[in-house]
Amino acid sequence: MKAVRVKEYGGPEVMSYENMDMPELGEHDALVKIEASGVNYIDTYQRSGLYQIPLPATLGLEAAGTVEEVGSGVSQFKLEDRVAYTSVPGAYAEYAAVPEAKLVGLPDSVSFNEGAAAMLQGCTAHYLCKSTFPVKDGDHCLIHAAAGGVGLLLIQMVKNAGGFVIGTCSTKEKAELARAAGADEVILYSEQNFEEEVKQITHGKGVDVVYDSVGKATFEKSINCLSRLGYMVLYGNASGPVTEFNPATLGPKGSLFLTRPTLFDYTADRPSLEWRSGDVFKWIGDGSLKLRIEHFFSLAESQEAHRALEGRKTTGKVILTL
Repeated sequence: MKAVRVKEYGGPEVMSYENMDMPELGEHDALVKIEASGVNYIDTYQRSGLYQIPLPATLGLEAAGTVEEVGSGVSQFKLEDRVAYTSVPGAYAEYAAVPEAKLVGLPDSVSFNEGAAAMLQGCTAHYLCKSTFPVKDGDHCLIHAAAGGVGLLLIQMVKNAGGFVIGTCSTKEKAELARAAGADEVILYSEQNFEEEVKQITHGKGVDVVYDSVGKATFEKSINCLSRLGYMVLYGNASGPVTEFNPATLGPKGSLFLTRPTLFDYTADRPSLEWRSGDVFKWIGDGSLKLRIEHFFSLAESQEAHRALEGRKTTGKVILTL
C-alpha cells in the first residue's frame, strides 16, 4: 500500500510518499480502507519535531473509510461498515489498523470527506465549549484563528450555546468567513491591537474565556483580555510554543484559570468519544453545524498540503483524498 512516511524531523520535504507493507491486524483491530484523511496542525508539529514521535512514522491522526477486515475480538463493527476515527497515528495511508475502541460509526448522512474533516477538529471544538469551559447563554468568548478548521466550528457551537463571539483573523477575507459562521465581532489582528479592541467591545470588562490555538504570538495579550475568574484555554501552538510564563501573574489579573487541554484526554473513554462524535455528526446531518471543506490534495501531494496549511493559505479543513 501507499503511505506518507517521515524518517527525520524537518520541513514538508522530509515527507515521502512510498510503498510499505499492509498493517498487521490485532485481535481488537479493524482494517480500514481509508477514503479521506484530515490534515491538522498537530501533523506539522509531529513532522517538525516540535512534538516528538518515534521515527520512522506514518503521519496523520484522523480518517474516514470502510471496514475491510476485523480481528477476532472485534464485536461492534463488521465488513463494509462506514467508520471514522481520530487519535490513531498513521492516517496518511491507503489502509490503517484501528483499535475498535477508537472507531465510531459514520452515519449515511455524513460523507467520508465530512467524517475525516469532523473527527479531530469537530470533537476538539466540542470539548472546548462543552467541557473545558462549558459555554452558557451570555458568555463572551474570544476565539483566535477564527477562520481555521476548529475556529469556524467553535464559533457555531458557541453561538448555538448562546455565547457572544469575538473572533480574530489575519485578513478581511477570513474575517468574512468568521462572520458568516456567526461571529458577532471580528478583529483583524494584522491591522488592530486585539487586546485594545476586546476591551472596547466589552466596555472594559473583558471576556469570560479565550480559546487560543495560536500560542506564543497571542498568549500574553489573550490573558489580558480576560475578565475576573476568566479561563485561558491554550490548545495549540500555530505561532510557536509558550515557553516562559509565571503562574503568579494569574492572581493579580483576576484569579484567572489557565489550562492546556488535549483531545486525547477528552475522548479517552468510550462514552466521551461517542458523545462528542455523535453530537458532531448529528449537527452536521441536521444542518446546525456547517463544515467548510475546500482544500483537497491527493495523498501524493501531502507536502503541498502542509505548505499550504503552514503558510496560512487555507481556511476551514484540508483533506487528503485517496
